[in-house]
Amino acid sequence: MRCDRLVMRILYYTICFLFLASCVSHVSTTSTQTKYSEDISSLRPKTVLEPDETTTSPETNGQKQTAYVEPTHNINKQLDAVLDSISRIHLGQKYIEGYSIQVYSGTKRDEALDVKKKLVLSFPGIESDIQFQQPNFRVKAGKYLEQLDAQKDYMRLRHAFPNAIIIPDRININ
Repeated sequence: MRCDRLVMRILYYTICFLFLASCVSHVSTTSTQTKYSEDISSLRPKTVLEPDETTTSPETNGQKQTAYVEPTHNINKQLDAVLDSISRIHLGQKYIEGYSIQVYSGTKRDEALDVKKKLVLSFPGIESDIQFQQPNFRVKAGKYLEQLDAQKDYMRLRHAFPNAIIIPDRININ
């Protein structure tokens, strides 16, 4: 019985050794000192250079130049009429939909004035105003047509004003 255990152990260790020996990666120890290079210029496509604008030739890149032809079925007059009617509709509008950055919203007027002062001193290129909608004072910065435009200034403002948010706003047309 003891002999069977010894044979089983030897067999077990042999199988483990063979398994581990088969997992060893094979690394080649030979190295070459020459650098690889290959000339593939014959496979590259040939480019045709454009002639200068100062040279006049009847053919350009194998195509003949044709004379200008006046369009006969254009819709310029109808399009002008439609654009004029759209502009007349929009003459009555006093505002457009846009975005602004709300820096402060609260009930204290003094805090709103302090925030506006800090905003003007820290960011002189961004216009700001205080609006009162009872009972809150709001300090808004900038007037933007697109939210992406507002996002650029918001990224700068949020470090100084962590409560700043981008809000939809009506922008007055002068």
